Amino acid sequence: MTNASVALRGFGPVFVLLFGLQFISMGAMEMSGPFWPVQIKKLSPSDSIFGLAGVGVYVGPMIGMSLTSAFWGLIGDRYGNRLMMVRALGGLAVTQLLVAVAQDVWTIMALRFLQGACAGYIAPAQAYGVQMTGGKDRASLFAWLQVATNVGSLGGAFLGGLILDSFPFAGINLAAGAICALCAAVAWLSLPVPTPGAAAANHGKAGTAKPTASKGAPIAALLALMGMLLASRMVLQVPFSLYMTQVFGARHWVAGLTYGLLACGFVVAAPLWARLFENRTSSYVLGGNVLISAACVLVTHLAGSTGSVAVFAFLYFIWGTLLGGTTPVLLALISAAVANDRQGAVLGLAQASQQVASASGIIAGVAVTQLFGLEAAFPLVAALYVLSFLLALCVWLKTAHPTQKGSRP
Repeated sequence: MTNASVALRGFGPVFVLLFGLQFISMGAMEMSGPFWPVQIKKLSPSDSIFGLAGVGVYVGPMIGMSLTSAFWGLIGDRYGNRLMMVRALGGLAVTQLLVAVAQDVWTIMALRFLQGACAGYIAPAQAYGVQMTGGKDRASLFAWLQVATNVGSLGGAFLGGLILDSFPFAGINLAAGAICALCAAVAWLSLPVPTPGAAAANHGKAGTAKPTASKGAPIAALLALMGMLLASRMVLQVPFSLYMTQVFGARHWVAGLTYGLLACGFVVAAPLWARLFENRTSSYVLGGNVLISAACVLVTHLAGSTGSVAVFAFLYFIWGTLLGGTTPVLLALISAAVANDRQGAVLGLAQASQQVASASGIIAGVAVTQLFGLEAAFPLVAALYVLSFLLALCVWLKTAHPTQKGSRP
């Protein structure tokens, strides 16, 4: 709570609005997240179609977002990231209302793809926050927006379950559409339009918040590292509940609680990692991610080896705390590499790469567990983290010891 109050005082009322909109809109979208297989199973005429649609309903929005995020980022730089936030929330509202009345799996999959193509709220929210603060404490800004995402996801899934206990599945989508429409109206009416003078003033006050931390860290390498780390995390997105019930014989509430511990660990640790890495050199941040990747190899290997549900749950929480030091701080390095008037483009590109990585991780997890069984899930995760470690090590070595051309007399 102390860290939260410090963040609120440091960023001001604009940050409160950004945090609240991210929390509420993400919660609205995640109300249906855990329960799509129930609806898809009900509407699927065969098991093969259910298998395809069960993956497509999650991957479709990611593909749609990956194809359009960079474009929306460019539009945001030209016409304003505030407008792009309103557009994304409005797109979520409309598509959720359309999904509520869809009665076949193919229409739902098409609408979910369209939903991803129209959405992409967090990238313009990040770019808008950087513009409003002039780059001040961007690692903390991104970390707290990620915290809002994770807390919203947890609360939304719980609320969606309550709605589904009393109403048809369409009730979840109708409620989510109404909430997103309300968020769009609040964003349009309440968020101030950033002015170049204000951004410059805030940038001057930021002091050490200059983009020095990004020197020597190529954006392409940072995007690749962030994508590899994210793909490793997403391998278990689909098979997790089956792993818990079949490997451990756990009840559904235990599986749900354990799943939530990953997000809980992220929420606890992300602001602390942000404070540790704030205004540090890219070499320092990348060195930290080398160690984090190595720790993830160990933690996921142990999680896949243990026969105790309690130990597994504890390791899952530790895993979440480690992840808090990856995406937000790497995004901060990427953001710091470009000027404030290009934040939409670079963060849109980052979001697109994240969606591609997420979809790749999900597909890899489903394919491997279908071919080799659920026991192959964690060895795959650990192997991907080994690749992440090697990539992080290479980028760190290149950044820490750059080639000195022409240094000899």
